[in-house]
Amino acid sequence: MSSHGSATAPGRFDTIDVRNAPGQHRPDGAGTPAGVDFSHGDVAAFPPSPAAVSAVLGAIEDGGEQAYSRYRGHRSVRAPLAERLARFTGAPVDPDRELVITPGTQAGLFLALSALVEPGDRVMVVEPDYFANRRIVTYLGGHVVPIRLSYEDTSAPARLDVDAVRAAARDGVRTLVLSNPNNPTGVLHAAEQLHEIAEIANRYGVTVVADELYSRLVYPGHRATHLRSCGIEPDRCVTLLGPSKTESLSGFRVGAAIGPAAVVDRMEKLLAIVSLRAGGYSQSALHSWFTEPEGWLDARIAAHRRIRDDLLAVFDAAPGFHVRPTEGGSYLFPRLPAMAVPAAEFPAELRRRTGIVVTAGAEFGPGHDGSVRLNFSQDHERAVAAVRTLVEVALDLAP
Repeated sequence: MSSHGSATAPGRFDTIDVRNAPGQHRPDGAGTPAGVDFSHGDVAAFPPSPAAVSAVLGAIEDGGEQAYSRYRGHRSVRAPLAERLARFTGAPVDPDRELVITPGTQAGLFLALSALVEPGDRVMVVEPDYFANRRIVTYLGGHVVPIRLSYEDTSAPARLDVDAVRAAARDGVRTLVLSNPNNPTGVLHAAEQLHEIAEIANRYGVTVVADELYSRLVYPGHRATHLRSCGIEPDRCVTLLGPSKTESLSGFRVGAAIGPAAVVDRMEKLLAIVSLRAGGYSQSALHSWFTEPEGWLDARIAAHRRIRDDLLAVFDAAPGFHVRPTEGGSYLFPRLPAMAVPAAEFPAELRRRTGIVVTAGAEFGPGHDGSVRLNFSQDHERAVAAVRTLVEVALDLAP
């Protein structure tokens, strides 16, 4: 039998099951609330900054000069962006050695882990966390070392199991991947815990891949702490950022990775054989990132907060549901009530009955079948109506 895998000997591609991954199911219905797709944000409800669109159109008009760049991106984009990212993350960024423009943050995640993980390596993966983390590690031949995030007790701060991180580091595990804010729970990791992780990374030589995609969308009363600002040695941290979510530029497929020069060099080599570069024209959209008009970000945060609060009110009033309020990002991760069908089947049943799309909790780690993830970056009224319908369906399925 060839190395492509078989029914009895799974190949590495069999470890990547995308059937229920976010974005794979489209709404079946039309109208309100049918057709609401909570698997990703609605860029019609929250459009990109006009400046981003204008910048890309201008690059297209410039033609060949903008179409091609170095594999790590146009320097005319990297240089000013490095200054803005340094101010935002609290640590210097060398635009030539430590920054690479990626075809979205998703590609940045794959490139970073590919640059760090060898077959047989053990990698710490937070659970629950972004659905691709575990899959990429497994695809690369690595072995997942789970790190628990305790978040369900809403009367207490969410906590990473830092003791487990320390124990794994002592045992020779040299890579940790996490998102902050956490996807899917919307938890912001506490500054003191990030400082502990930085100390562990420095002491034991652990490299941390920190996905901070949503770190601009933070609600009043909370603050995003960047791992880069916590005393971690520059050679021990790769930070992934991008304008795909808060700024609604997902369709432009551009992101940024900050990391040690040796890791960025590896990422560039991988990028050269995957897609050569992030889209040459699309890179120009990054000129608008962090330079939006005064008040633009505040208004976007306030609009998302209003949606979040209204959805939380619906869930809180529904018997059997339990959900932690989002601290950063646009995700809710409610735990479902007891039902006559397995909770893992609820997303398909909801989609069949209503056309509403949610993402199954199992996508974010073992043991989370009883939850679903909702991206509430949606039209406000339709999102509230859809969640009311979701609750009705769940209660109709009560045992």
